[in-house]
Amino acid sequence: MSALDAIGRKLLFSLDPETAHGLSIAALRCGLPVGPKPPRDERLRVRLCGLDFPNPLGMAAGYDKNAEVPDALLGLGFGFAEVGTVTPLAQPGNPRPRIFRLTEDEAVINRLGFNNEGHEAAERRLRVRKGRGGIVGVNIGANKDSADRIADYERGVARFAPLASYLTANISSPNTPGLRNMQARAQLAELLSRVMAAREAAAARPPVFLKIAPDLVEAELEDIAAEVLASGIDGVIVSNTTISRPPLKSGAVAGETGGLSGKVLFERSTVVLAKMRKLLGPEIAIIGVGGVNSAETALEKIRAGADLVQLYTGMIFAGPSLPARMLSDMAGALQRGGHASVRELRDVSLEKWAAKPL
Repeated sequence: MSALDAIGRKLLFSLDPETAHGLSIAALRCGLPVGPKPPRDERLRVRLCGLDFPNPLGMAAGYDKNAEVPDALLGLGFGFAEVGTVTPLAQPGNPRPRIFRLTEDEAVINRLGFNNEGHEAAERRLRVRKGRGGIVGVNIGANKDSADRIADYERGVARFAPLASYLTANISSPNTPGLRNMQARAQLAELLSRVMAAREAAAARPPVFLKIAPDLVEAELEDIAAEVLASGIDGVIVSNTTISRPPLKSGAVAGETGGLSGKVLFERSTVVLAKMRKLLGPEIAIIGVGGVNSAETALEKIRAGADLVQLYTGMIFAGPSLPARMLSDMAGALQRGGHASVRELRDVSLEKWAAKPL
């Protein structure tokens, strides 16, 4: 961690997590922080789903919920940024406090509950940046009290298809009651069918991804893979936060309700990723998320079957210069290994990870 990042972390960690998050968004809106210039290395380029990613490292959904700073995130070095989760209507989310740092574990528990300003606010901001370039995905969800949650996803597709580089249907947050039930096969089949029909009817047809939970058993992964393959969607994001609690060092905070993210999620999320790659085959796109906090963890996700990777919690603990440092280290690792492209690493460790039990 740079000295500037260390100072910034000390300041932000003196505040409660949600206030710190808001301050970091405000800083990015103002053109801060200024980090090291991210490397642009041809070996890191990835072409996927018709999109040219300058590198495989993305900012996961959940940080920029209201599409306030996607360009600032790209400026930190990210090859793509995913905004949201956005719901049709603005909603406050769950009562505070609802974010908890587990500093000793480099992890976070959150039970935010899709707090966001709604479609209209995000659409307005994305229209302003249209034409600037850069890959910006939009993560769409359903309102907590919606009478027809699938219709909320259809509205998201219709509204953001002309503005998004890709769309993600998020049905895996543990903080909206009943949302994860949409991963069950019958509900998932209806969701994917209606989402794809909405894309066909939309003004543009960006790639569509499905974001799944890490808390799934083999049979559930098989059902999801079957519906993904049948639906024609473009890819899967593996994974969201976990409701499980591996051994943690952070005492009483570890018992808080919500989704756990960070370093401790790496093992489980990578096993699920590899198993999904085996089930889906080589052509379906997979984005790996969970515990990515270094060049090595990012590259290992790719070795386990990911085409791209995302992070969020890792930057909370390592600071905004993390993307540039990771990209420099990833490029160095490719050079040392004699690799012409990061794509050459995909699936190298697939069998090892896929063989591990859930």
